[in-house]
Amino acid sequence: MSDTRWWHPARHADRRPILLARNRIAAGIRAWMADHDFIEVDPAGLQVSPGNEAHLHAFATTAIGDDGQGRQMYLHTSPEFAMKRLLAAGERRIFSLGHVWRNRERGPLHEPEFTMLEWYRVGEPYAQLMDDIADWVRLARPEGLLRFRDRTCDPALPYARVSVAEAFAAHAGIDLLATMDAGGETDAAALAAQMDRAGISHMPGESWSDLFSRVLSARVEPHLGMGRLTVLDRYPAAEAALARRVPGDPRVSERFEVYACGVELANGFGELTDPAEQRRRFQEEMAIKADRYGESYPIDEDFLSALALMPPAAGCALGFDRLVLLATGAPRISDVLWVPAG
Repeated sequence: MSDTRWWHPARHADRRPILLARNRIAAGIRAWMADHDFIEVDPAGLQVSPGNEAHLHAFATTAIGDDGQGRQMYLHTSPEFAMKRLLAAGERRIFSLGHVWRNRERGPLHEPEFTMLEWYRVGEPYAQLMDDIADWVRLARPEGLLRFRDRTCDPALPYARVSVAEAFAAHAGIDLLATMDAGGETDAAALAAQMDRAGISHMPGESWSDLFSRVLSARVEPHLGMGRLTVLDRYPAAEAALARRVPGDPRVSERFEVYACGVELANGFGELTDPAEQRRRFQEEMAIKADRYGESYPIDEDFLSALALMPPAAGCALGFDRLVLLATGAPRISDVLWVPAG
């Protein structure tokens, strides 16, 4: 049956209970949002910039005006830029449950078009977002365990909160903060030397960010979200282009990710609101992208103008399809989509 197309009646009959569970979870989250004074917004998917993170890849298109002239635009990889404009305009609690697009992504946990739940709280600490996620996971799976393959996670248990540095020390034997100076500048050679001692392979000439990702995926992520949700908190500033730095320690930022069953579920921030600093970080990210992939995306000047008016806020993006997958025990993201792409 696995080779049968998703629209075949027999295949659809197998998938339908999961799809109805998806609708139930979406309705439950929308009801939760209404109870907590959030307003649902519907950002346009077509944007002048899809985002400015080095390793995110967008779908480009050409918008043709009444004059017949073409203008390159992109399907957004996140509604972030549009939603932060709404915060600048005066909104205080908003969310979006809608489609986003990311190129070069397809597999059991990735689809090029997927549904993202993104939400913002003005004037509230970023730790509140962690509690929001815990509520929604319990809503999605009110009884029983989250599952992915042979891994399980109990949504009824309090989540574990651990810093990235603590996780690297516990699971890889690496002192991550020792590979940075007091201002957060990174030293790839220092990290590579520790990886050699820990028996973690790497390639000559890899950047600190490349090495960080190798350790995270090989030694750290497989341990996260086992038995209970794990919040991986305080990412290195070099890995948090959109987050403000932790007061008193510029080496790390107010960025976290939530894991269940070893699966990354959400990515949250204490949001950066300094347009000059944000421009500098975007330029650094696009320089890396141009060097690595031979392309870069434009910087959204209108977004940076709005950022100057944006109040302090916390925001987060959650992979809604992954939440449904974990709640239903489905083996692949495509199994929880009403109509998979392609």
